[in-house]
Amino acid sequence: MPQHVAIIMDGNGRWAQKQSHQRIFGHQNAMTAVRQAVEAAVACGVKYLTLYTFSTENWNRPQEEVDGLMELLIKAVREETKTLMDNNVRLETIGDTSRIPERSRSKLMECVKETSGNTAMTLVLALSYSARWETAEALRHICEDAAAGTLKSSEVTEETLRSYLATRNYPDPDLLIRTGGELRVSNFLLWQMAYTEFYFSEQLWPDFRHEDFYDAVADYQNRQRRFGKTGDQVAKK
Repeated sequence: MPQHVAIIMDGNGRWAQKQSHQRIFGHQNAMTAVRQAVEAAVACGVKYLTLYTFSTENWNRPQEEVDGLMELLIKAVREETKTLMDNNVRLETIGDTSRIPERSRSKLMECVKETSGNTAMTLVLALSYSARWETAEALRHICEDAAAGTLKSSEVTEETLRSYLATRNYPDPDLLIRTGGELRVSNFLLWQMAYTEFYFSEQLWPDFRHEDFYDAVADYQNRQRRFGKTGDQVAKK
């Protein structure tokens, strides 16, 4: 069973357009899929579920859509806090949340605080996040510590860099699910997904259900993860 599953929730806009609605309609109808993914992950025993909710590049979308997404964030947090509590799920975030409007950020932090004692699973929302932003932030802090004399260049290893990443408290994703039929990672967890198994679904995100999550996990369970070793070496373990 994967310990950490990451999802790129793609296809909201196209789903709305198929319904002859504006793009925001797709985002509004995506919450059912989020709820089902969370419930399915908890049922499977997944410990970490990271959802690519809003990228740093998404700030470049039409202002009307961005404003609608920020309002939807408030509504979703308010309505889904009970679901998180009922499923014993802790909510956390990664990304440059300083860019999120104060009203939305305040509601989000209320939910983070309220669910902080839950232990079944950690739901991580990647908000105003991109992997290149994360890497640049990590390198900036490394340079600051080196300038302050608290870090020597000879001490910098892969683990050093990992400790400066936004995901330092989480294991790397075992499985990435991307919906919507696109075959790319879109600047998401690039460092962390060096050995992640990818699963691409044609399903548009608003139509994603428990069964789709289970299908992805079942596909993952039929793969052999070698991490640079041979198949025979892994089979002997």
